[in-house]
Amino acid sequence: MENITFDDFIKIDLRVAEIRACEDIEGADKLYKLTIDMGEERLIVAGIKQYYTKEELVGKKIAVVANLEPRKLRGIMSHGMLLAASSEDKSSVVLLTPDKAIPNGSKIS
Repeated sequence: MENITFDDFIKIDLRVAEIRACEDIEGADKLYKLTIDMGEERLIVAGIKQYYTKEELVGKKIAVVANLEPRKLRGIMSHGMLLAASSEDKSSVVLLTPDKAIPNGSKIS
């Protein structure tokens, strides 16, 4: 594991978001298109389809990297990345979620 400086770390903008909608992406076995609310609405593409159903995701509060450079995945511009923990062999993946109620867009520090 490579160390980063504190100055690098504080550039990362982590926020709480709520998943408002979850859609399949045509031809993508692992990806969902998520509409999230983090004080503003955004679309993100996430490779969690094999671990969560759409019904499990809608309404869930998650942690996201809000200032990640947008990237086009399967023709969809993704504006952020959700945070998840995974076992080494990727057989288990779980979303990082706040343990108490907090407003969408709250900064994680």
